[in-house]
Amino acid sequence: MRLSVALAAVTGQPLHIRNIRQNRPQPGLKTQHLEAVLTAAKLCNAETKGAVLKSRELWFKPREIQNGNFEAEIGTAGSIPMLLMTVLPICAFAKGSVRLHVAKGGTDVAHSPTINYLRNVLLPVLKRMGVDATVTVHKYGYYPKGMGEVTLTVQPQGSLQPLRLEGFGTLKSIRGVSVCTFLADKKVAERQAKAASAYLAEKGYAADIQVVNDRSNPMQKGSSIALWAETSTGAVLGSDAIGELGKTSETVGIEAAEKLCAELSARATVDIHLADMLIPYLALAKGTSVFSTRQVTDHLEANVWLAEKMLDTQFNIKRAHGLHSIERGS
Repeated sequence: MRLSVALAAVTGQPLHIRNIRQNRPQPGLKTQHLEAVLTAAKLCNAETKGAVLKSRELWFKPREIQNGNFEAEIGTAGSIPMLLMTVLPICAFAKGSVRLHVAKGGTDVAHSPTINYLRNVLLPVLKRMGVDATVTVHKYGYYPKGMGEVTLTVQPQGSLQPLRLEGFGTLKSIRGVSVCTFLADKKVAERQAKAASAYLAEKGYAADIQVVNDRSNPMQKGSSIALWAETSTGAVLGSDAIGELGKTSETVGIEAAEKLCAELSARATVDIHLADMLIPYLALAKGTSVFSTRQVTDHLEANVWLAEKMLDTQFNIKRAHGLHSIERGS
C-alpha cells in the first residue's frame, strides 16, 4: 500500500486498493498506515476516500506534487521511518524544497529500519541517484509510547540518475552509531557498541562506532544500534538492531554485527533490506540500473511486481556467483 500510494503520487495515476492488510489479525489501515496515506495526500493535494482507521479499501486521486512545509503526527509508536519511505519518492519529484516535520512516532521500532539506518545507509545511496535528502532527529522514539520526532528535508533535482553498483570492490570502513535514551546509567549504548565491535573484530573487521547517550525523550526509554560498511566502489551495506525488554545490550550489539557480517561475507553491493527500498527509485530513474544482493526477499519480489505493474517497466533478476543481480533497463 505505501509503495503504491507513492508511485501513484509521482505518476499522477488514480489508485484504488482493496483488501488492505486483509489477512492480518487486525485488518485494515492502522494509525501509522493512515498517517502515511494522509501525508502523501498533503504532498500531492490528493483526493481520498476510505482514508480512515481500519479501512480495507482506499481511493487515492493525486494532483500536482507540492513543495513547502508539512506536518505529520502518528500518535503511537508507529514507525516514522516507514512513513518517510512512503513520502520520500514523492518529495523527490516536488517543484521545490520540501520540509516534513513528523511528531509522536517511533524512530526505532520492530519490523522497521531504524532512523539511523535510513540516515546512514538509504540516504547516502539515494544521493548517488540525485535524491538530496537529510533527516534530523529531534527525539528518539521507542515502543510502546513512541513520542519520537524528526524532520525530513528534500531538495528535488528534477529527475533521478541510474544506480550502477556492480562490484563489491574492497572494504574501506565500518562505522556505526549506538544510541540509548535515558539509559546512560546502565551504559547501554556503550555495551551495545562494545559487543558489536568485539564480534566484528573476531571476524577480522575493525569498526568505529559512535556512542550516543541521548536525553531527548523522557517519555520513553530505549536503545538501538546501526552499522554500515562502505566499499571502494561506493557500495554501502548496513544492519541494525533495537533494544527490547529482556534483551541484553550485548545481544543487541551482536545481532547487528552478525547481520552485517552476513552481508560482507556475501560481497553483495546492497544489503537485503536496502534492496527492496531501492526498487521504486530504480523504476523511476532514467537509464539502466543494477545492483547485487545475497537474497531475494518477499518484500523485494513484491516491490518489483508492483513497480512493473504501475510503471510499465521491467526488472531482470538473475543468480550468478552466489548472488542475485537486480537490473532495471532503460
